[in-house]
Amino acid sequence: MLEDMNENKDKEIQEKGAPATENFKENKMGTMPVNQLLLRMSVPMMLSMLVQALYNIVDSIFVAKISEDALTAVSLAFPMQTLMIALGGGMGVGVNALLSKALGEKDYERVNSAAKNGIFLAGINAIIFLVVGLTVVRPFYEVQTDNQDIINYGVDYLTIVCCCSFGIYCQFIFERLLQSTGKTTFAMVTQLIGAVTNLILDPIFIFGYFGIPKMGVAGAAIATVIGQVFAGIAAIIINVKFNDEIKLDFKGFVPSGHIIGKIYSVGVPSIIMQSIGSIMTYGMNQILMVFSSTATAVFGVYFKLQSFIFMPVFGLNNGMVPIIAFNYGAQNRERLVKTMKLSMVYAISLMCLGTLIFNLIPEKLLMLFEASEQMLSMGVPALRIISLHFLLAGFCIIGGSVFQALGRAVYSMINSICRQIVVLLPAAWLLSKLGNVNYVWFAFPIAELMSLTMTSIFMVKINREIISKIGDKTC
Repeated sequence: MLEDMNENKDKEIQEKGAPATENFKENKMGTMPVNQLLLRMSVPMMLSMLVQALYNIVDSIFVAKISEDALTAVSLAFPMQTLMIALGGGMGVGVNALLSKALGEKDYERVNSAAKNGIFLAGINAIIFLVVGLTVVRPFYEVQTDNQDIINYGVDYLTIVCCCSFGIYCQFIFERLLQSTGKTTFAMVTQLIGAVTNLILDPIFIFGYFGIPKMGVAGAAIATVIGQVFAGIAAIIINVKFNDEIKLDFKGFVPSGHIIGKIYSVGVPSIIMQSIGSIMTYGMNQILMVFSSTATAVFGVYFKLQSFIFMPVFGLNNGMVPIIAFNYGAQNRERLVKTMKLSMVYAISLMCLGTLIFNLIPEKLLMLFEASEQMLSMGVPALRIISLHFLLAGFCIIGGSVFQALGRAVYSMINSICRQIVVLLPAAWLLSKLGNVNYVWFAFPIAELMSLTMTSIFMVKINREIISKIGDKTC
């Protein structure tokens, strides 16, 4: 009788898409000691994000060797690339939160549906940017500058990046599936594959080695998309072979409006937040162009350098979100709160280190990009002033991801809109009227102070409405 009951239970779980009971283990996100779990989940992602940041920087270092105009062209491409990442990253956040929560609830049918609909959405995003690459890129540059060298460099670079975005979207979704089930080491491997491929191919394609023709800025774009394609392929293979908690059977698959709605209910605020970053970057470029193209190049270099500080924190986020979403689904408040607190400590520590680096060696950082005397005189105070906001940003970044993991992504969206559109851009514009570009950089710490205030208010609210009402379980 007992054997029959167990057999029936196994069949029921298998029908929902889960492994049989004899093979099923409780997910580590609900059992492993929290600090150990957070580090195990986050450190691989932090390391891979560091490599991602490194190859973004190296990309610009090589481009800077062509000319300052080439560096400016790549800098002006940043808003469009940010939009591309926003659509993929926001969709990934939605899939991650929905899938991890379903795992915590042991709803395996929903786990599989979230994964398959996420892959479908990644394909749609790639098609959108194929169209953008064929139609929008040249007008995008012509609106920003009348320097034909910058326009030509930019069109060469951004057309390739947009038209071949299928690689990055494949990488986005399949890495998120690995992160959602706690397999962040595998996700690190795929990112390393993409980053190392890009690092190797960059100088070969840009400067023309080993019989490859010299392609300049276009070579940098080609190296980037090849790295993304390799990473995407690796992520697919690893999911199929090792991600047993997700069954990717597309036979008879029909996109689910309900699941897609759930994905975007969490993902859209994230998309809006990152898209706002694109608007902010575009607006800042226009403000800085009034001073000189060098000011825009400095801003572009800052974004490349700050990624080396922010990327590890985003890696920490990627490890934290599934843990919080899982324990929210499992109604384990103690583990959820402990994860939040530890993440805050680690993020703030990383940001303090970043502020120290930017203030101690700004000249050395700028010289990585073949900085001219004019660029150095403008860039040194820029790095020192802007980096002051790092001290506040760690708390705000973690807080925003907590809101997303707990289904209150709209709080993050409101905060981001206020920070970048309501405060940062108007402050930068007003400060630019003083006639000194150094004043413009103070818009960043001003905006971050406002963000800190709003994050704190929302944290109090979400604790009262959600966290305090979650059932207690022992850690």
